[in-house]
Amino acid sequence: MSVATDPIPCDIDELRTLFLFERLNDEQLQWLCEHGHTIHAETGQVYAEGDPATCFYVLLEGNIVLSRLIGGDEVEMTRTTQVGAYTGAWQAYMGERAPQTYNNSMRVVVPSRLLVLDAVDLAVIMRDWFPMAVHLLEGIFWGQQNMRQVTDQRERLLALGSLSAGLTHELNNPAAAAVRATSVLRDRVAGMRHKLGAIAAGPWDRMTMEQLMRLQEKAVEQVAKAPTLSPMEATDREDALGEWFDDHSIGGGWDLAPTFVQAGLAVDWLDEVEALVAPDVLEGAVRWINYSVETELLMNEIEDSVTRISTLVSSAKQYSQLDRAPFQVVDVHELLDATLLMLSAKIGKGIKVVKDYDRTLPEISAYASELNQVWTNTIDNAVQAMAGVGTLTIRTARDNDSMLVEIGDTGPGVPDEIKSRIFEPFFTTKPVGEGTGLGLDISWRIVVKKHHGDLKLVSVPGDTRFQIRLPLVSAELP
Repeated sequence: MSVATDPIPCDIDELRTLFLFERLNDEQLQWLCEHGHTIHAETGQVYAEGDPATCFYVLLEGNIVLSRLIGGDEVEMTRTTQVGAYTGAWQAYMGERAPQTYNNSMRVVVPSRLLVLDAVDLAVIMRDWFPMAVHLLEGIFWGQQNMRQVTDQRERLLALGSLSAGLTHELNNPAAAAVRATSVLRDRVAGMRHKLGAIAAGPWDRMTMEQLMRLQEKAVEQVAKAPTLSPMEATDREDALGEWFDDHSIGGGWDLAPTFVQAGLAVDWLDEVEALVAPDVLEGAVRWINYSVETELLMNEIEDSVTRISTLVSSAKQYSQLDRAPFQVVDVHELLDATLLMLSAKIGKGIKVVKDYDRTLPEISAYASELNQVWTNTIDNAVQAMAGVGTLTIRTARDNDSMLVEIGDTGPGVPDEIKSRIFEPFFTTKPVGEGTGLGLDISWRIVVKKHHGDLKLVSVPGDTRFQIRLPLVSAELP
């Protein structure tokens, strides 16, 4: 601290003029002067944020600045010349129940005069002179702390419930498809066994069987090469195949046609089958190949469904980070993709998702699961703002020495009168019971306090963007 002179006694008459002490009696003012003292401070820092809070300061004359560290930068919170303004160890009355460190930094910008009271003495007068006020302050302090802790936990549980519902919905579709395909496959395999028995008992010579087996292999190979057709193209091919089956007296040909089209087998392929086998065994050959193709398609469907389930489980693990260290090197794009997948059911089909990623950005050191919560909260806000219809844009880019993650929506925007309040704890525009008002507060604390980054809102009607900046340099472990 830059003090020009030794501490000097204070003046009772001067203390009486300060709003902080105007209701004290002469005996109390005398006590203050006996236990406190005045200092003359030159320009410079008086105390630093995080240092042990040992003194309570009252401005008697001059100009002081109070600041806080945000994202590694010293941000000015208050600059005042107001006589009687106070700061310092104001939580001393709470003793060991609250952290006794300065929650801001103070510096003097012009030579100033300050009343200084030891934190221990402030605690004494608060408890002895204002017992009711102390009880009220304690109630407010701890009530806010408890409320934030409970609602913070509630916010996380609500997000988890929403994500669980979305994941359940996403898993149900491929699981149901795999069960259905397995059931149909069982029927088709049974049909193949019966058909094989009929072939064995029929007039099929060895050469015909070999030709049939070759056709079967070629058909299965063709399944993997099947082209993607438009609905109109698929319908035209089915009509052509149906007519071919009718011309060759193959019953139920219209039921066989969709399977052959899905496998990429057209009329010219059936002509090849007709040229290889005798007329009396053509229908049996076609049906045998149909069973082979259908079982291959069903196995592909089961494989796709199981792969989809595996991908979803992998994304859920990526999102939750359950099997990873809390602080780690991560690819932010993987975290964003995992979050979008987990929220896909909530986003719905009416919202178009646009990913504008700068893949040249490096990995960063971060608390991955907590960043996922930031993505969840901001994406959820964007989705709700659009009421199910619009465009959700996720963009990443380099911004000097930071990574910019921008989450934008085409909703109505945030009114100017509440823009300055959206990061306040417990502030919400949602109806009572639908929001805790902590989603953005939690996000701000994760980005700014844990990652030394920045979180801002830019909003006009039709274009609202949450801009999250994270340092590209590796963060240090706390």
